[in-house]
Amino acid sequence: MVNPFQDTLNALSAQNKRRTLTRAGGLDFSSNDYLGLANHTGIRTTLIKALENGLPLGSGGSRLLRGNHPAHEDLETFAADFFGAEQALFMGSGYLANYSVFTTLPARGDVIVYDALLHASAKEGLHASKAKSIKFAHNDVEDCKAVIKRARTGGAKKVWIAVESLYSMDGDVAPLADSMYLAEQYDGYLIVDEAHATGIHGPNGRGLSTVFEGRDNLIAVHTCGKALGQSGALVTLPAVLKDYLINCARSFIYTTSPPPLCAVAVKAALDVVDQDPQRRTDLLSLIKYAHMVFDNVTGSSQILPLMVGNDGAAFELAKNLQAQGYDIRAIRTPTVPKNTARLRLSITLNVTREDIMGLAQALAQTQAQTQAQAQAQTQAQTQAQTQAQLNQIEAKLI
Repeated sequence: MVNPFQDTLNALSAQNKRRTLTRAGGLDFSSNDYLGLANHTGIRTTLIKALENGLPLGSGGSRLLRGNHPAHEDLETFAADFFGAEQALFMGSGYLANYSVFTTLPARGDVIVYDALLHASAKEGLHASKAKSIKFAHNDVEDCKAVIKRARTGGAKKVWIAVESLYSMDGDVAPLADSMYLAEQYDGYLIVDEAHATGIHGPNGRGLSTVFEGRDNLIAVHTCGKALGQSGALVTLPAVLKDYLINCARSFIYTTSPPPLCAVAVKAALDVVDQDPQRRTDLLSLIKYAHMVFDNVTGSSQILPLMVGNDGAAFELAKNLQAQGYDIRAIRTPTVPKNTARLRLSITLNVTREDIMGLAQALAQTQAQTQAQAQAQTQAQTQAQTQAQLNQIEAKLI
């Protein structure tokens, strides 16, 4: 019997693209726990106290049934004030938040103009949206403007511009001021995925779009599972759009609410960011040091893409470094474009300067060994081909 599922898995294995679940091990150079809050003692204590005071373990239903708890509302009030937004809405994950926003707010006849490197979860929302979606070249403001003009000429009603503030695989920053200018110029909305900026970048770690909060055309998605170290996502937006999502976002209406404990954890994490700015200062210092060590990497964020090119080579390089105690992962197609496979180096407070230098040295040694092995293999192949040719010539002379 033909098994197409196994055939697909076999094909992925042959291309070095088959994924497997592995436990965390070694020094953390791959997680998004940038501020080291996933195991923060103070947050843990807050959760223990909340449970001891009777906080329920589960939510019991969707927010519109019996799953709306004071902890959710407390978090949303706190988050709106924290980010300077009119309102905030808490959801179970960044994926769910992006999906809800893109499948609910843009309407049929609208157009979503999105950056070519926009996160996969946002693209899933684009695919399911009633609105048409058109990409523009990464961080190219002029191309974005040209796409908007063509869409308007083609009869598009409302324009929605979708970007990430800090891109998760390249570590570079979006030109948000220009994007907001275009949104206002064309009477549109700007949707910003702040996943990798929240807690670190922007004024006091509020994200890079916070300077535009309060405007009626900004929607920001703040993932809580990265620098905040918890889970879920907060969408900051005008009050009317929050009310609209609550009433019309099927992925919100028909989803069991995040446990109240998650809301308490996120609020505690935001409080740490607010009350302990030294963590952010220490991380930014560590990031600066990492860019000095890996000086051929562009950008200045906590995400350093160490370019390799070939999928298989990136996978083998990562595996070699993991065996030396460095948990760094290879990012391959289709997550990144063809021939741009890389090691995604993530800087967190879970490592030290010494760890970063150790990784750099291990990487250099591993690359040198790999290059030497490749040269030896090429030389052996050349010698074999030469000998084969000599054998053919000698056979003809006999």
